[in-house]
Amino acid sequence: MAAYLQWRRFVFFDKELVKEPLGNDGAAPGAAPASGSAASKFLCLPPGITVCDSGRGSLVFGDMEGQIWFLPRSLQLTGFQAYKLRVTHLYQLKQHNILASVGEDEEGINPLVKIWNLEKRDGGNPLCTRIFPAIPGTEPTVVSCLTVHENLNFMAISYIVSGKDYPRVELDTHGCGLRCSALSDPSQDLQFIVAGDECVYLYQPDERGPCFAFEGHKLIAHWFRGYLVIVSRDRKVSPKSEFTSRDSQSSDKQILNIYDLCNKFIAYSAVFEDVVDVLAEWGSLYVLTRDGRVHALQEKDTQTKLEMLFKKNLFEMAINLAKSQHLDSDGLAQIFMQYGDHLYSKGNHDGAVQQYIRTIGKLEPSYVIRKFLDAQRIHNLTAYLQTLHRQSLANADHTTLLLNCYTKLKDSSKLEEFIKTKSESEVHFDVETAIKVLRQAGYYSHALYLAENHAHHEWYLKIQLEDIKNYQEALRYIGKLPFEQAESNMKRYGKILMHHIPEQTTQLLKGLCTDYRSSLEGRCDREAPGCRANSEEFIPIFANNPRELKAFLEHMSEVQPDSPQGIYDTLLELRLQNWAHEKDPQVKEKLHAEAISLLKSGRFCDVFDKALVLCQMHDFQDGVLYLYEQGKLFQQIMHYHMQHEQYRQVITVCERHGEQDPSLWEQALSYFARKEEDCKEYVAAVLKHIENKNLMPPLLVVQTLAHNSTATLSVIRDYLVQKLQKQSQQIAQDELRVRRYREETTRIRQEIQELKASPKIFQKTKCSICNSALELPSVHFLCGHSFHQHCFESYSESDADCPTCLPENRKVMDMIRAQEQKRDLHDQFQHQLKCSNDSFSVIADYFGRGVFNKLTLLTDPPTARLTPSLEAGLQRDLLMHSRRGT
Repeated sequence: MAAYLQWRRFVFFDKELVKEPLGNDGAAPGAAPASGSAASKFLCLPPGITVCDSGRGSLVFGDMEGQIWFLPRSLQLTGFQAYKLRVTHLYQLKQHNILASVGEDEEGINPLVKIWNLEKRDGGNPLCTRIFPAIPGTEPTVVSCLTVHENLNFMAISYIVSGKDYPRVELDTHGCGLRCSALSDPSQDLQFIVAGDECVYLYQPDERGPCFAFEGHKLIAHWFRGYLVIVSRDRKVSPKSEFTSRDSQSSDKQILNIYDLCNKFIAYSAVFEDVVDVLAEWGSLYVLTRDGRVHALQEKDTQTKLEMLFKKNLFEMAINLAKSQHLDSDGLAQIFMQYGDHLYSKGNHDGAVQQYIRTIGKLEPSYVIRKFLDAQRIHNLTAYLQTLHRQSLANADHTTLLLNCYTKLKDSSKLEEFIKTKSESEVHFDVETAIKVLRQAGYYSHALYLAENHAHHEWYLKIQLEDIKNYQEALRYIGKLPFEQAESNMKRYGKILMHHIPEQTTQLLKGLCTDYRSSLEGRCDREAPGCRANSEEFIPIFANNPRELKAFLEHMSEVQPDSPQGIYDTLLELRLQNWAHEKDPQVKEKLHAEAISLLKSGRFCDVFDKALVLCQMHDFQDGVLYLYEQGKLFQQIMHYHMQHEQYRQVITVCERHGEQDPSLWEQALSYFARKEEDCKEYVAAVLKHIENKNLMPPLLVVQTLAHNSTATLSVIRDYLVQKLQKQSQQIAQDELRVRRYREETTRIRQEIQELKASPKIFQKTKCSICNSALELPSVHFLCGHSFHQHCFESYSESDADCPTCLPENRKVMDMIRAQEQKRDLHDQFQHQLKCSNDSFSVIADYFGRGVFNKLTLLTDPPTARLTPSLEAGLQRDLLMHSRRGT
């Protein structure tokens, strides 16, 4: 039983008398009355009101005169005569504009029930659609109550349930007076309320509910928007009859209380004189008193009620009220914050943090955190941060702060409970931040747990390698990662692992670069082809481990022949280093063979220069010579043997590669010519080849050998004799050719003279193109060729040139133009060479343009054709003569 005396009282309703509508003096309805006219400004109902109801936007009254009155919101009172004697009961349907009434038309008969359709009119009054006696029979019976179902199919007038008619369960023996029962709304589970003089009882269909010790003689019970409205009087008096007139009854003070049963307080309490009824309409309560006045009780808005509670520090009650009023979450959070601030100011930190927890999601967490940063309040701060994380509203800073709280409190159980979640969806914090904090605090096992379970591989390896120094476990962890992650982590931590566990690290790298499979893969996954990393990218890891590097490189070259070029470059360099530093002859010979074998593997064709530099750096001469030969660097091979005074090898190089580079013989002659020791054998061999290939002029040979003080005339005697003999033969041939050319020139000049002085007879009978009989019209040339006109037009390129002689004439003219251009180019070159300050740049420019390249023009032997002009014939003759004389 609720203790009524402990319930607080509030004034959550505003009371005012309902005023008359706008009158002739211009006063508005509800305005305060002017001085001296107060009685005329307040609304006053007709006397003798016996029954009231409300609904469909009106207050409905019935009086002792048989009239029914309607008071709409405009406060324009209207009425009509419904019965001849009195109205005893009214029921206004809420979903239909229909009014049911019970009243008397004659004394000594049963009351009549009349059904009024308020939407239809009959002579200005509502239409009465049905009239019937309230109680069957002739004996007069008083009606106690009336109700109508909204579906218009059921009406109840003084229905008494008997055991024979319907099975019943007696929940209680308490009863109540008329108008002292009500039905609550869904907020109170639609309970039936019985207001007795000692207590107010609540009932459910199958059991008795709570009761409240509200003392006083109950007169009226009413339910309004979650409130229980009770009108009662304290002193014991005999109840007045409802049907006696107001004048025959003495005035009696009555108390109206409005109870909030859910939140356990009295929302309003006031004293009235002789209350007739309490009605609810237009969102307000209306109290009708016997003097005809209507008192309006308007509920204050929720914010006003809350402020009243805040002033009295009744925060719990304010919270309950806000919830019952369905205040939004922002409004509730504001109340929780104010309640928390109040408790915090009173030193109740535990209670305060519980209220602040209820603001999570609405109040900025920093507002609360600043209040509990003191070390003595770390428990409260931990509780707040835990809830913040459970609601997934924490950021990285909050996670850091919570973990620091755990570590300072040394609460390992809470820490493990926080981090060891069952699934990823249950994680309410930033994992990376948690790992950082735990690592910094020295909770390495907890940090490793988070890193491993949430796939933060980098953090797991950092802790294992930098903090715990467990290199074996770190390598094992990398071996079970997917390929991409294993590759990236080996690049990052490979040097550290190679330094401490070189053999195991090398084995993992071999697998990573050939056919990598995670150690967690199943048998089915292992049947699929593995992944392969770029082995060249891992070479820097072996910087201080040459033995493991050699094993790795040799493994890659054997297992994976298409390894990157860097693998072979590094392997060559490593073998050359080992060869250069080896002291044991047998081992050195083995390393020499390995290096040569690698060079001959064909892997250095595209990086010839790099391999050559490596061999030169380590003075690996056999490799250098091999690469010179592969790169066709015959000059370098020659110079190498010259530097080492290997005469026989010099001659051998000239013999092997002289066809490809004839200058080798010239260099060999120059080399032997500068040697002071006796080199006659080698000089004779060189001169023989020079003579056979005509590689040098004799004078140049003599000048070259003049540098050798040991060389005598006998060395070049045979060479000079043979050379002179050949030149004598050449002179004789040239003289014969000159005679022939002169004779031919004389003949050509005679022909030219004849052409100038004598007529030309054209006796050709066939066309020179089609070899058909020559017919008119025809075309004849002085060279002796004749053509059909249509053949000439089809094949000729110019009207002035013979199609048959044109190719030969064009060659001659091209040679003449080339000679003229060379002559002009020579003059220009000489001029620039003299005027330029940098002669070398001029020469280099002409070399780049190919000016000094040897040009050879091939021409057909001369024919007996006559050239179209004398000048062209002479130029051709001179050009041919000059070529034969060379």
